[in-house]
Amino acid sequence: MNKKVAILISGSGSNMRALIEASLNHKFPARIELVISNKSDAGGLLIAKEYGIQTRFLDRKLFDNNEDYDSAISNLLKERNIDVVCAAGYMKIFTKQFVETWKNKIINIHPSLLPEYKGLNTHNRVLDDHKKISGCTTHIVEKELDAGPILIQASVPVKSDDTVESLAKRVLIMEHIIYPLTLKRFILGQV
Repeated sequence: MNKKVAILISGSGSNMRALIEASLNHKFPARIELVISNKSDAGGLLIAKEYGIQTRFLDRKLFDNNEDYDSAISNLLKERNIDVVCAAGYMKIFTKQFVETWKNKIINIHPSLLPEYKGLNTHNRVLDDHKKISGCTTHIVEKELDAGPILIQASVPVKSDDTVESLAKRVLIMEHIIYPLTLKRFILGQV
């Protein structure tokens, strides 16, 4: 029986699309049940609807605090009997309460080779430090930002003429490869 997956997004949804496309293969062990965004104008909401996936926008401004907001998300996930939560460009830090509720059930993708370059502006920092290699990482979400056990990493060479945009584009190609692979292996207990 396929595991039920929810994807949390804030933006264009390119990693979300990669997960959805992978899930269309009848051999893939997961079904994308729900896409939730904290941004009403997230392009990924339209993409998810095109695939016939239920979407929800939750406005943080309607909640007194982050705990109440994350509780509302958690309730949506429980209503749908979600097994795994994928953060895909979700630009909001989870509360400790949410991470505890969904312990070892949230996976994330980050555009650097963790533990290096946690947080934002990873490509800028890689270029500023004149690194020769960058990449992306999938990991289990824990309370600390961009921490948790690493599941899969992919390296991308940094070219001498790279800009933030060109490096980001090449890293994103690898993100689209390793995130569906991570979800599959995670569900099958192979990572």
